Amino acid sequence: MSALELLASLFRYTSLQSDSPHMLFFLLLAFLAHATPVTCQNILQQRLNIIILAGQSNMAGRGGVSNDTATGIPRWDGDVPPQCQPNPSIFKLSADMAWVEAREPIHADIDAKKTNGIGPGMAFANAVLTKDPDIGLVGLVPCAIGGTNISEWQKGELLYEQLVRRARLALQSGAGFKAMLWYQGETDTIHKQDVELYGGRLKRFFQDLRSDLQAPMLPIFQVDIASGQGAYVEEVREAQLKIGLPNVKNVEAKGLPLEADGLHLTTPAQVRLGEMLADAFLQLNTNHSPPNFVPCFFIILQVFWIIFCFRH
Repeated sequence: MSALELLASLFRYTSLQSDSPHMLFFLLLAFLAHATPVTCQNILQQRLNIIILAGQSNMAGRGGVSNDTATGIPRWDGDVPPQCQPNPSIFKLSADMAWVEAREPIHADIDAKKTNGIGPGMAFANAVLTKDPDIGLVGLVPCAIGGTNISEWQKGELLYEQLVRRARLALQSGAGFKAMLWYQGETDTIHKQDVELYGGRLKRFFQDLRSDLQAPMLPIFQVDIASGQGAYVEEVREAQLKIGLPNVKNVEAKGLPLEADGLHLTTPAQVRLGEMLADAFLQLNTNHSPPNFVPCFFIILQVFWIIFCFRH
């Protein structure tokens, strides 16, 4: 039964039981107290859903990037698919720490020494908003840097400290952490020693980050790598799958199409990955939400308490 149907039924019931217009008036007030939304156009007065984007090049985005045949310099083709178009409800924290409208390539000012293209961030945010229009504003915090090893994401290292600093500043806007999307590991497939240390370093990174952000159960959506720069891709994937931490969900990239370099996801693959990450995010949020009947139950209880009070 919808809220309007519920209200209509209760009006009919009270009309039969009493001639008092005051009862109907207070019934309406009780309903409106629960049903009237509060909106605000100022981003700093709304609670942003903060999504941290971290890792290396496939998170930063190389979709549509290829080497120019004449110069040999990587160039982005400029193609922005519909799933990655700007949205007035999607913002990003820029390199100079300001909230701006998110536009592809969203890591252009963060991974500034590389040529950036399409990544999964915008497709993720648009998919979340499409499937859950009531979620509010999405604030993306890009932090990914291409070609980085997991050792560079350890506490005390530049990339780690920069991530924590940007995330903390994002929180000052009255926002709340919702998740981190993490896609990294291709560089760690080169040397056997890195492979052997990968699992421990990855786990320590997640634990330290949650501790420093004071978010012990921060949902982390980890992309299982689909490619690598070395021969140990499967070994790194195995370490990712065995992370063994609560609220760390794995999303599979294997099988998604790659650019001609055999390393980076194509634009359509990044769109698909963003949608898969959104599905995992929404599923986790749904599983952690209270059952839908609970708010309705308390509304009904409150309404009938008002009716009881007026009749007695």
